[in-house]
Amino acid sequence: MEHAVINWQAEWIWGEGEESPRNTWRCFRRTFEVPAEGWGAARLSLTADSRYVLIVNGTQVGRGPVRSWPFELAYDTYDIEHLLYKGRTNTIAVMVIHFGVSNFYYLRGRGGLVVQVESDCNGQSKVELVTDETWKTSLHLGYDNRSGRMACQQGFAERMDARAWPTAWHSDNFDESAWTSAVLIGPVGTEPWSKLVPRDIPFLTEELVWPVRIESLHQVKPVAWTSSIDIRNQLVPDSVNHANPIGYVGYIATVIRVREAANASIGLVEAGCVKACYVNGEWLSEDRYSGILPERYADIDLKAGDNFLLMETTGVDHGRALQLGIDCDIPFELISPIGDAGAADSSFISIGPFASCVVIDHLDTHEALHAYQGFNLFAAQEDLKEELDAEAFPAFSTYLAIRKIASSAELSTFREWIRPFPLELVSRDSIFALSIWKKESQSQPIPYSLQQAVIASGTPAIVPAYEGADTEFIIDFGRELSGYIQFEVDASEGSILDFYGFEYMRDGWRQDTFHLDNTLRYTCSQGRQSYTSFVRRGFRYLMVTARNAGRPIKLYGVQMLQSNYPVAEVGKFQCSDALLNDIWQISKHTTRLCMEDTFVDCPAYEQVFWVGDSRNEALVNYYVFGATEIVERCLRLVPGSRTQTPFYVDQVPSGWSSVIPNWTFFWALACCEYFVHTGDEQFARDMWPHIRFTLEHFEQKLDERGLLFIKGWNLLDWAPIDQPNHGVVTHQNMILVKTLRSAAELAKAVGEVGDATVYEGKALRLSQAINAHLWSEERGAYLDCIHANGRKSDVFSMQTQVIAYLCGIAEGERAEQMKTYLFAPPVDFVQIGSPFMSFFYYEALAQIGSSGVERMITDMRYHFGQMIDYDATTCWEMYPNFAENRANPDMLTRSHCHAWSAAPAYFLGANVLGVTAADKGWRKVVVAPQPADLQWARGTVPLPREGRIDVAWRLEEDGRVMRLQVRAPRSVEVEIRIPDGMDGIVERHEV
Repeated sequence: MEHAVINWQAEWIWGEGEESPRNTWRCFRRTFEVPAEGWGAARLSLTADSRYVLIVNGTQVGRGPVRSWPFELAYDTYDIEHLLYKGRTNTIAVMVIHFGVSNFYYLRGRGGLVVQVESDCNGQSKVELVTDETWKTSLHLGYDNRSGRMACQQGFAERMDARAWPTAWHSDNFDESAWTSAVLIGPVGTEPWSKLVPRDIPFLTEELVWPVRIESLHQVKPVAWTSSIDIRNQLVPDSVNHANPIGYVGYIATVIRVREAANASIGLVEAGCVKACYVNGEWLSEDRYSGILPERYADIDLKAGDNFLLMETTGVDHGRALQLGIDCDIPFELISPIGDAGAADSSFISIGPFASCVVIDHLDTHEALHAYQGFNLFAAQEDLKEELDAEAFPAFSTYLAIRKIASSAELSTFREWIRPFPLELVSRDSIFALSIWKKESQSQPIPYSLQQAVIASGTPAIVPAYEGADTEFIIDFGRELSGYIQFEVDASEGSILDFYGFEYMRDGWRQDTFHLDNTLRYTCSQGRQSYTSFVRRGFRYLMVTARNAGRPIKLYGVQMLQSNYPVAEVGKFQCSDALLNDIWQISKHTTRLCMEDTFVDCPAYEQVFWVGDSRNEALVNYYVFGATEIVERCLRLVPGSRTQTPFYVDQVPSGWSSVIPNWTFFWALACCEYFVHTGDEQFARDMWPHIRFTLEHFEQKLDERGLLFIKGWNLLDWAPIDQPNHGVVTHQNMILVKTLRSAAELAKAVGEVGDATVYEGKALRLSQAINAHLWSEERGAYLDCIHANGRKSDVFSMQTQVIAYLCGIAEGERAEQMKTYLFAPPVDFVQIGSPFMSFFYYEALAQIGSSGVERMITDMRYHFGQMIDYDATTCWEMYPNFAENRANPDMLTRSHCHAWSAAPAYFLGANVLGVTAADKGWRKVVVAPQPADLQWARGTVPLPREGRIDVAWRLEEDGRVMRLQVRAPRSVEVEIRIPDGMDGIVERHEV
């Protein structure tokens, strides 16, 4: 993309008060006059910390900025001449969403906005308007900044009260007299935004999508009280500055006050780090709880008066809130256990922490808590103590004594350890908890009139009302989507609409989004109104619960503004097997939904640019959409993490300093693959120093055997393979070999011939070390690892054998043995656990040739076919039958849309259509179809700069003849290969 250089004259501005307030929506306005002759080619450039929505004269213009490092913050530029009123008053309005906490796609800075408007005057750029103290600002009073975190990876759930904020705040005639003047922060270049850089990708799409049907209708009664509680930021306040896991030891407490003795229920809808609960000094034993994990519910007896509720909060917390509920048939209230709670304090207190620690996977840390299970995720658990003891921290006896507290009167002894929870850390309600835990739920037949909510007819749906109960209905959008909820409603003032998005349901069973608060609460003003969410969400199903309706609610429609990286669906695939066609379609849709301002892992749970995932996502994208700017953007973002670690972080730009060595290796491989795909030599020259830099640091982790011995998150697959977070992990040693070889090729391409020779030698020596130390003659296979204590693993996995073959580690008889495993995996080997790992399996099979492709197609039909059997519209993150990385081991998967899983869209194009590059930049192309057991296939593969390759083949004469048609640009040299043993009838067409 081409960008004009901006001579910034604007100042960074913010409002009065805290520099980086938690979960704040702040609005800015500037009215101004445009002369009658107008501003020629007027353009507006802006950026903000953390996110913005720009409105010019009542028209929403855009959202941004793209995720970026604070020291290279991206800005956006919009053409606005067509939106300006000549000779009249104009208004620019900007809403800034400031997170105030670090997450997996944002590093905490401070609140800020910078805007500059320029025009062309006699061929020169003229600055017409800038942010300064003349701008007006106000907090968005309709937004509830006490809403809880969506997830540790993301920002905050959305709570909007339309009664408290005028919808016309951005209009020119709005009365801004109650607003204050903006506060100047400083000029462009002010820290933490030391440099502003232009956006390097196009703006994302926003297309309106209507649902397909109302799936279910229920009459429900909510539990009495719920809240989302941020224990992490209470016990370790400076944890807002990073997104690393932290461990802590402490308690939280409140008092439940009732006028008479009663039975009640406590619901740990999502327990977070709550280890135990005590009521009036009585410990609730495990047999007191019910519910399917992770939900835990316990019945308790309340005495008349005050009841002391104590919860032990001990363990590692990555930022997942406690979703807590209490239900009772008689009225109750929660009050603070301490008498001097202030107006800004909630009814909860914290006691402690008695100890805390930060958990960083790639650093050697020696904090006392790391010697105990549950506080050290990166050591062999058998080497750690099972329970905390007096060696853990000095106040251990105090920590134990608190468990015996039966009333708030006994707290005085522990005064020094007590702090009130501020209101901002305890939400008013947990919409997530209310959506899952209900006092009563009774299904109802769906009146057809309610289906009007999904029909674009202009006729409203009348939401059924039930005396003394709420109305819950679930909308099916027919497929997974990602973007912004939009709706129009006519309701009485104070009516509440709660929205909860989730991905999967079947036969009345719903998979809830544990670890993701995917909710929105909207409190209506009087009359007809519409709202478009400002928070991105991913889901297929949307639960809507109408509460507190003073009169029947008319719902004119609920839609999704589908938002993704702008792509044309250039790639195509169709064949004689309808199942494979469906699999290709869900792979394409998955990839599209996971293309935002970077590739992301998934549209729902995380929305994070995982560096290793994106290597495979890029390859799929090349064959389906052909986009290259997004790939280049992703690859160039990664070296910015060198300020956190020379090994580069596994998700960027992120406040979590975490290293998965394989993810860094995949990034280096993706850089090499991007160069081959595009032929962009400048990119190769730019990236080579960054690749060399990190590989030099990994080389320092080679042990005396010549093996990579490293502490980190040594992950490859979500399966029970032996991949300890400290030691020699076989698969990542092997992938490092492949990376070193690719680095050598890139070094040659940029003219660093000496470096190329060095890296070829390093790859050879590491491969030899692997074969010398990590091969088991007894099993005829590569073992999974050597633990840090020197113990050789007794686990053998398909993952390790696949990587051995793919990376060319196995040679001769060993390579032949690996081949047999690829076709007939031993039943006692750990099996592949995710479609991500299947990508490498398919790469290995593709190297074998036609028999490997046949095996690949068989595997696709089984693993991806079961997704189709379960009505999937996107590819799952994991395969069933594993316990790893899901809230309950019985769940089919965690995420139902994960781009690392979209392998079929790549391999069906590269192998069944047979279209591959034979030269960098696709100047030469090979078309070598491999039909497996298919009778015909046809499709399209995009080329990186322009054009495409169209292929259609069909087998004739009982499979003895392949009729092949190829269309390609005349500038591309095409080599056609007919499968061995077949005759070919070839039609070639130049475009």
